[in-house]
Amino acid sequence: MTAQPDVFTPATLGPVTLRNRIIKAATFEASTPNALVTDDLITYHRLPAAGGVGMTTVAYLAVSPGGRTEGKQIYWRREAMPGLRRLTDAIHAEGAAISAQIGHAGPVANAKSNRAKAHAPVRFFNPLSMRFAKHATRDDIDDIVEAHANAARMAIDAGFDAVEIHLGHNYFASSFLSPLINRRTDEFGGSLENRAKVARGTVLAVRRAVEKAGTPIAVTAKLNMADGVRGGISTEESLQTAKWLEEDGGLDAIELTAGSSLVNPMYLFRGDVPIKQFAGAFKPPLRWGIRMTGTKFLREYPYREAYLLRDAKLFRAELKMPLILLGGITNRDTMDLAMAEGFDFVAMGRALLAEPDLINRIRADGAARSVCNHCNQCMATIYSHTHCVVTGSPSPVSSGI
Repeated sequence: MTAQPDVFTPATLGPVTLRNRIIKAATFEASTPNALVTDDLITYHRLPAAGGVGMTTVAYLAVSPGGRTEGKQIYWRREAMPGLRRLTDAIHAEGAAISAQIGHAGPVANAKSNRAKAHAPVRFFNPLSMRFAKHATRDDIDDIVEAHANAARMAIDAGFDAVEIHLGHNYFASSFLSPLINRRTDEFGGSLENRAKVARGTVLAVRRAVEKAGTPIAVTAKLNMADGVRGGISTEESLQTAKWLEEDGGLDAIELTAGSSLVNPMYLFRGDVPIKQFAGAFKPPLRWGIRMTGTKFLREYPYREAYLLRDAKLFRAELKMPLILLGGITNRDTMDLAMAEGFDFVAMGRALLAEPDLINRIRADGAARSVCNHCNQCMATIYSHTHCVVTGSPSPVSSGI
């Protein structure tokens, strides 16, 4: 019987060796007012790197202008490269690795603030932008897949150690996987095999780009286990998709996630539901709409440690490839549980937002506990400057925020 790995020992992620098995998950930083790297963004990731994580993940680096969830997000282009290199150098100086989350938001994209067309499997109305996403043609799909490959090439040039392909939360690839959203009748609709073509094609395009570049970086993906919505992606279908991705051989690991940014985001973010604060982040009439109907969009799910573990164990039982456990990882006991259940890495979000040095604290004292109380008021701050309202961390620096 294989001994349970220590979460604080070095581990390989594809061709990359991380100093431990703890990854800072991608959580949108709201630190790029001009869609370029700022000192604030660097600080946002440098703090958890100095605080002990093995790798930090930059979110969300869109593969095209129209693939952003809002217009201030970075998208891959020549002008962004010097700042991205400055960012990767800063993280490496702290002894950590850095991953770039690459993706296209699809129906979640804000066409109004992006000033660019959004694309979806079918024509789709986004209430946050008050705009319709365009039915993606075969040429649109090919362009978006190629944009992922180009993003991976640029990530290598910018010094990233890994890319995380966004296949979750009903973004572009995930929206094709969803039987609720994808009502197409062509080769990309109907059967799961057809609906999975975009996700599988995107991963293989990225893998080919990385291999051709000749610089060894890891390729991972964030995949929904379930949308938490009736008629959406189910655990059974997602498991089959994961098996296909494993067979295709394009990934070094999968980070297992859940929830729909369009319909049910709290399925991922368990705990309190800050409807008042969330509504306050928007202008009328959207603010009024959220206050009146917020409980239908922001449903409440009680918080518990390792809350995605039950579903994730189904994937662990069927897959041989490395898996990253996300959701309710805040202390050494839960990290050890993840290792005991056969997961290769753990990913942390809110707890590291509250305390970027939490990993060093846990390493020094296994009984250390996070101060995060899962109030989720940080969710509402992603529209201004993402931070923990309890601790105030991370504080903005002089970057125009």
